[in-house]
Amino acid sequence: MREGNGQAARVALAELLHDGLESGDPDGLGDHGLDETLSMVREQFTRFSDDRVAPHAHGWHLEDRLIPIEVVEEMAALGTFGLTVPEAYGGLGMGKEALVVVSETLSRAYIGVGSLGTRSEIAAELIRLGGTEAQKEHWLPRIASGEILPTAVFTEPNTGSDLARLRTRAVRDGDAYRVHGNKTWITHAARTDLMTLLVRTDQAEPGYRGLSMLLAEKPRGSDAEPFPATGMSGGEIPVLGYRGMKEYEIAFDGFAVPTSALLGGVEGQGFKQLMATFESARIQTAARALGVGRNALELGLRYASERVQFGQAIRHFPRVANKLARIAAELTAARALTLFAAREKDSDRRCDIEAGMAKLLAARVAWAAADDVLQIHGGNGFALEYPISRVLCDARILNIFEGAGEIQAGVIARGLLTPGRN
Repeated sequence: MREGNGQAARVALAELLHDGLESGDPDGLGDHGLDETLSMVREQFTRFSDDRVAPHAHGWHLEDRLIPIEVVEEMAALGTFGLTVPEAYGGLGMGKEALVVVSETLSRAYIGVGSLGTRSEIAAELIRLGGTEAQKEHWLPRIASGEILPTAVFTEPNTGSDLARLRTRAVRDGDAYRVHGNKTWITHAARTDLMTLLVRTDQAEPGYRGLSMLLAEKPRGSDAEPFPATGMSGGEIPVLGYRGMKEYEIAFDGFAVPTSALLGGVEGQGFKQLMATFESARIQTAARALGVGRNALELGLRYASERVQFGQAIRHFPRVANKLARIAAELTAARALTLFAAREKDSDRRCDIEAGMAKLLAARVAWAAADDVLQIHGGNGFALEYPISRVLCDARILNIFEGAGEIQAGVIARGLLTPGRN
């Protein structure tokens, strides 16, 4: 305890972190067992992030702007949206481990950019696992290329995590469904072209069994007219952080969706289809949290090296060094768990416990890191001009979306208590 976790060791670790600040790997975590291909992917996306995202991220946040479409198009050219789409459908055919690498690297620059790929990942996974062959051939190449941008339309004002009580209904009307109801917390809703829309197609069937997933096309909107479609209206929800794509509420009043858009062609499969994507979604969210945490660490290291008090940089003060050392150690643990969950998923092994643990831990680590680094900034951390103010707001959402921390804890506990799962 004296030598391995003592004050001297923590200060020494903080010094080593500082020495690596300009090397591009200031947290000292390296490639963490990545193979040569994934190391090259990491380098490529790091260059893109450092050049095209990081210098502008805080301005986008302060102005509450959508990420410029030119940046989105450059991401598409890099293969961001087709990362895990099979090569037969125009994607790169890589696994969830690659998804972790890319999501963390982009989120290190700005969580909004790191989260753009989440929309495509969710839609592509739903279609790949649950769609008909015709749906796969029609949608997957267009998602992979970035030709279309999807959004996930699941949450309702009074349901949250309780999807069994979902009320938005889709009523059959000839060759179309007419959708009625309200959705909320829909990310990037206005500028997207495709909604993965969870609805109740069987009003008499209670709970999950009456739910279906629709692949609903929509025209792209603008700030002035976010939803220029008949039977669809809504508006923006102003938020503290996680900007760049914006959040919306949507009202459907007879919005028409062709019956051919029913995912898989069979009603009543919506919840089952959505559940099949949860492991991947939580792994990807853990990766975004790692990126946010790393961003916080780098901001803390830089500020602690530049800020001089009582004749020396504040990184030399034990309590500041302790914070930096602890953040680096916790990020290392969270990354190891996230990569392990991704590798389990790539090996087609059940990993709901591991994915839940990764998401729960990484989200908490990101929040603690942002909070500690804001404290290192002192009063300056509370000023909007300092990027750590944005990172703190961005970190807070990670404990809420893609399964709140309490939901993750419940998933983990049930899994551990299930015979044969522990």
